[in-house]
Amino acid sequence: MWCIAPKEDAGFVCQMEAVLDVYKRPFDAEYPVVCMDETTKQCTREVQKPIPASPGQSERYDGEYERNGVAHLMVFYTPLESRRTVRIADNHASGEWAEGVRDLVENQYPHAKKITLVMDNLSTHSGASLYRTFEPAVAHALMQKLEFVFTPKHGSWLNMAECEFSVLARQCLDRRIADVPTLTKEIAAWQTHRNENAKPADWRFTTDDARIKLKRLYPKVSCC
Repeated sequence: MWCIAPKEDAGFVCQMEAVLDVYKRPFDAEYPVVCMDETTKQCTREVQKPIPASPGQSERYDGEYERNGVAHLMVFYTPLESRRTVRIADNHASGEWAEGVRDLVENQYPHAKKITLVMDNLSTHSGASLYRTFEPAVAHALMQKLEFVFTPKHGSWLNMAECEFSVLARQCLDRRIADVPTLTKEIAAWQTHRNENAKPADWRFTTDDARIKLKRLYPKVSCC
């Protein structure tokens, strides 16, 4: 779903064009572009045992279910490599984000000179979260390897990681999953299959397109 900002929003178009500039960059293993997003999944247990499928009849489920906790999902997606890592936790605290970023820097891209991280401007998505979680030397070292680029408010459609969550929802999460261990196993299988088979992203919406199709968002400037 596209959430469009009010008319003539200079802040929106400034951040939008910053993201679109990042998406124009060619692939460079030393300077990867990674998109990050978060969502949740409600785990639910069946109250009545499902009736297995039979000839001429699909499997049937009862409408009643039992809530069994909420899992917090965080994805780090490198569109030009078609590579994604989904982390699963029981909360969305700043420490969880910080641990994900540390894994990204130290384990996924240990040889990168600079990682550009595209994400929304949530309060936990900041260098402060790194300093709240790690010793100053560790937090500082991580910050030296990172460039933050934030999508504008009402502009989540600009984050390619959101597209990955949409695919995950359709291919893996569109059913009842009883508990977090089962969810973790299912997502791990999806992640492996998609990393091995999905093609790199082909983002085609450019700044030139934005200035035409979203012209109403650009402030009207009087030339002297």
